[in-house]
Amino acid sequence: MNWVPVIWSVWGASVLLMAIVSLYAARLGTNEEDQLFLSEASSHEKAEQAAIASRVEKVQPLKRLALTLAGAMTLVVVGYYVVDMARQFK
Repeated sequence: MNWVPVIWSVWGASVLLMAIVSLYAARLGTNEEDQLFLSEASSHEKAEQAAIASRVEKVQPLKRLALTLAGAMTLVVVGYYVVDMARQFK
């Protein structure tokens, strides 16, 4: 069995997963403010920002996992072709 289509398929799926998770995390964080100056009267906005930050923090482990998986699969693909090239030059 030829492993190249399998390797490329897994790599493509991992990159697609990384892109989807990254877009989802970016979408969650669109309403998040970097710095807020709130008075005591605006506790509603403070609670809203805390909820947004909480959702973004929950997605971060999945985002790191998807990035790691895509990076590892990229190394596998590159490694496969480097080994294949070395075999052809022998």
